[in-house]
Amino acid sequence: MTHWVLHVDMDQFIAAVELLRRPELRGLPIVVGGDGDPTKRGVVSTASYEAREFGVHSGMPLRTAAKRCPDAVFLGVDRELYEAASVTIMGTLRELDAVVEVLGWDEAFLGVETDDPEAFAREIQRRVRAATDLDCSVGIGENKLQAKLATGFGKPAGVFRLTYASWFAVLGARPTDVLWGIGSKTAKRLSGLGISSVLELAQTDPRALAALVGPTTGPWLVQLAQGRASSTVDSSPYVARSRSRETTFQQNLEDWDRVRDEVALLGRRVAQDVVQEQRRAVHVVVKVRYAPFDTHTHGRALAAPTSDVEAIEQAAVAALDAFNERRPVRLLGVRAEFEG
Repeated sequence: MTHWVLHVDMDQFIAAVELLRRPELRGLPIVVGGDGDPTKRGVVSTASYEAREFGVHSGMPLRTAAKRCPDAVFLGVDRELYEAASVTIMGTLRELDAVVEVLGWDEAFLGVETDDPEAFAREIQRRVRAATDLDCSVGIGENKLQAKLATGFGKPAGVFRLTYASWFAVLGARPTDVLWGIGSKTAKRLSGLGISSVLELAQTDPRALAALVGPTTGPWLVQLAQGRASSTVDSSPYVARSRSRETTFQQNLEDWDRVRDEVALLGRRVAQDVVQEQRRAVHVVVKVRYAPFDTHTHGRALAAPTSDVEAIEQAAVAALDAFNERRPVRLLGVRAEFEG
């Protein structure tokens, strides 16, 4: 028996759940976000495959989505509905002979001992569909990184295996930001150093890259490009690392006294969440999205781990003081990060 890591990812999860109660919309471009009104400010939570063909994607302003796909059906977010579906999905996965590590509403890693991981993956798909009438894709790997990336090649509703043996054949010529953990900024920086592909990054001397991007980051990037990562699947219950609150304003805030008041309010609400969870915060981050869509963050460390509401609120206001530009604001957010 061989140890495998499987990554299960529900296909267009939120849109698919909505289609279960609105089957008449099947085949149409669906966009879920905000309260479902694309004339209001808000962002896309998910888009169906049909909407994605028009360039609509998660995180995009609803108004932009409406311009790209004017015939789309817009639906409001129903968090309770998605959470209920997620509970059923994860419960189904836990019935299998595997270690299950939940990553979010719609994805999980499974640690499996089997000589036929494809057959196990198809059994996962069969059971999830029987329990929820939803489809999932399953990636198979020798570690978490390989399994996570394999899932993308299996979508929709497919199974794909990615191992050390096939790693460079599948990914070698692809840009570095195909790797889980490398974003566009890091990829751009690597490109500036003459490293454009996964293979080029994998062949880079870790010590040389460490001198350019940092002693920890350099070797880690090379390790990613070589397909090396942890294969340990942890079934411990998921514990949030932070709590956050955000507000999108339908009209830009131009008065920064008002901005300050709103940040204080968000800080107090986040602090109350911290108290409710009986956790302690160590760092507070404020996010400001200027009009039209330019986002910046600043953080403030707390003097000591605390759940004191006033201390967290004051830290949020202090973090706001680090913003030098007093441009019109469309969104504010406050995040409290927990100790440990």
